[in-house]
Amino acid sequence: MRSKTWHLIPTALLALALASGTAGATTAAEQLAALSAQAGTAGDPARGQRLFTSKHGAEWSCSSCHGALPTQAGRHASTGKPIAPLAPAFNPERFGDAAKSEKWFRRNCKDVLGRECSAGEKADVLAWLITLKP
Repeated sequence: MRSKTWHLIPTALLALALASGTAGATTAAEQLAALSAQAGTAGDPARGQRLFTSKHGAEWSCSSCHGALPTQAGRHASTGKPIAPLAPAFNPERFGDAAKSEKWFRRNCKDVLGRECSAGEKADVLAWLITLKP
């Protein structure tokens, strides 16, 4: 009985990773594709820019720390800690790890929106960030 259950663990872990919607994604474009698929619609750069630069009833917007055009380093609005550029064309490592992207989306969306972002909102922001080029 015990040996029969061990082979199910990798399958369960894979299913859990796939359910997150960004499993295996290692580039911003791959993460955008996964988030868009999860949302059931393509990310919209215009909506992403509005979400990024607007305050949503809270004190901060995303741009409070990352800058209105996140192609350069920002600074945390509260701590003053430097923040590397967010746009993938200016910092390719920024969206190189899907787990880290999810961690930061979760944390920062709670700061800005007071809740986690939906897959569609994350796709919109990432779609806009991908349009920013040198």
